[in-house]
Amino acid sequence: MASRRVTRKWEVFAGRNRFWCDGRLMTAPHPGVFLLTLALICGTCALHFAFDCPFLAVRVSAAVPAVGAALFVLTLAALLRTALSDPGIIPRAATAEAAALEAAEAGRPPPRAREVLVRGRPVKLKYCFTCKMFRPPRASHCSLCDNCVDRFDHHCPWVGNCVGKRNYRSFYTFVVSLSFLAVFVFACAVTHLALAARGAGVAAALHASPASALVAAVCFLSVWSVLGLAGFHTYLASTDQTTNEDIKGSFSSRRGVSNPNPYSRGNACANCWYVLCGPLAPSLIDR
Repeated sequence: MASRRVTRKWEVFAGRNRFWCDGRLMTAPHPGVFLLTLALICGTCALHFAFDCPFLAVRVSAAVPAVGAALFVLTLAALLRTALSDPGIIPRAATAEAAALEAAEAGRPPPRAREVLVRGRPVKLKYCFTCKMFRPPRASHCSLCDNCVDRFDHHCPWVGNCVGKRNYRSFYTFVVSLSFLAVFVFACAVTHLALAARGAGVAAALHASPASALVAAVCFLSVWSVLGLAGFHTYLASTDQTTNEDIKGSFSSRRGVSNPNPYSRGNACANCWYVLCGPLAPSLIDR
């Protein structure tokens, strides 16, 4: 007798995410901006390797292409890891679970929030009327993906996915490595133009290598926002906060009363270690 095939959670998934490769990969419902990010990074680096690297490998150092390749591979790997992995989606309550919760409230809808203690400080667990459950601390419902995500940071269209508990470290790696890559490629393009302009003039250098000018312009326009984002997320990691909590001012002083972060481990190094190097929670979606 043939064994009956078990239906996995991703096959009956209620959210808007798309699954690929037998559920091994997942993306947000609209990955268009992510594809633009991928095209910008790959296109700019292709021009860099085709025009700047051959010139600089001879005139400056043979290490230039190697460093550029290492940064490009690290950036691309971190981007794909962030975009195609489960950010920490919390499956919706089953029908029986939702019914049991309502029965516990004598048939009335569950309260909007419950209060629990985290390290001696009260924290509200909000009820999600879409997922029919009380969300864990720091979780939030993404309206674009239609899921609750554990330790929800934000939905990032540039990576085409939510950023949460399970993919925050790869997102941080992507932002930091992209910062180094943008600065490196910009410096290489400017160096190429500066060396080519010696004796011939700037106009001749631009005419000889217009691709370098294009690469320098793209990097110059984008590097400031990328560096700012890397700095902002370094601050968040060092204080063990999320973008969502920072925007809402969850741990800001209110009416002169201190409201410390109950999740902080007391110092920046301990927070960074836990956020970026701590144990990775398993996916709650059977994939």
